[in-house]
Amino acid sequence: MQAFVTRRLLALVPTLVFASLIVFVSMRLIPGDVIDLMLAQNDLSTDHDRAAIEAALGLDQPMHVQYFRWIGGVLEGDLGRSLWQNTPVTEQLAATLPITFELGFLALIVALTVALPIGVYSALKQDTLGDYAARSFSLVMLAIPSFWLGTLVMVFPSVWWRWSPALEYTPFFEDPLNNLAHMIVPAVLLGLSLSAVTMRMTRTMMLEVLRQDYIRTARAKGLNETRVVARHALRNGLIPVVTLIGLQAPLLIGGAVILEQIFVVPGMGLLLLEAVFQRDYPVISGVFLVVGFGVLVINLLVDLSYGWLDPKVRHQ
Repeated sequence: MQAFVTRRLLALVPTLVFASLIVFVSMRLIPGDVIDLMLAQNDLSTDHDRAAIEAALGLDQPMHVQYFRWIGGVLEGDLGRSLWQNTPVTEQLAATLPITFELGFLALIVALTVALPIGVYSALKQDTLGDYAARSFSLVMLAIPSFWLGTLVMVFPSVWWRWSPALEYTPFFEDPLNNLAHMIVPAVLLGLSLSAVTMRMTRTMMLEVLRQDYIRTARAKGLNETRVVARHALRNGLIPVVTLIGLQAPLLIGGAVILEQIFVVPGMGLLLLEAVFQRDYPVISGVFLVVGFGVLVINLLVDLSYGWLDPKVRHQ
């Protein structure tokens, strides 16, 4: 186990370096750069002005020099400074990362709370009215984007009932109730969107497991149905579901970007969106580096959970 974890942690380094290189280069290939935006904002247009701003921001160097300078700072714990606010990227991430983590955590709780019980119920009641209703619900959630639902929630309740979700963010430790009042609506929308695939996977795996010989043996021994399902069927059917949950980690961030914009949640998704509009390269690179690291760690935890779910799995 220790050797497996060590190998996986070492594999994080080249993966993150390769991902950072892709992000670093691709952002600079997008038409229009930060210099154009700064010149337009300050009503400047001469070549001298452009050269002065490029030199001040360190963008006058070749791209590979800029990259190695940035990656060298990353290895020392410095993600650079914002080109617009001149504030350290680490400070911006430290302020926004917990908010996005809270939103993603709440959304994941909603997704699992909805998907697992309905998926198990749908498998146990195969081809009944309840099964058809659960499958239809999952198809609807698959077809409807979470940001579209978010827009509807923002618009129609305010028109029909003069109510709209709370839009003023309050830190959790200052006022937990107001914080949850602000976060619960986007978390539910994001969680419902993520629950659809997990629900269908849970149903499929439970149907497969419930047909196995050892399940029939457990029933023949006189075990009650609840124990058969909870202890024998569900645990063995969860491995593909857990894998799917790990693969959905990037979707938590991707979905949060738009929902944070709609519900004015000052998280990392909103920070990334503003940085892309402003071509704030250090902020964009820093956000993607942190997100990539988080996704890789989540997938490592998912791999480690296999040994707990199935004793036959051994990590070497």
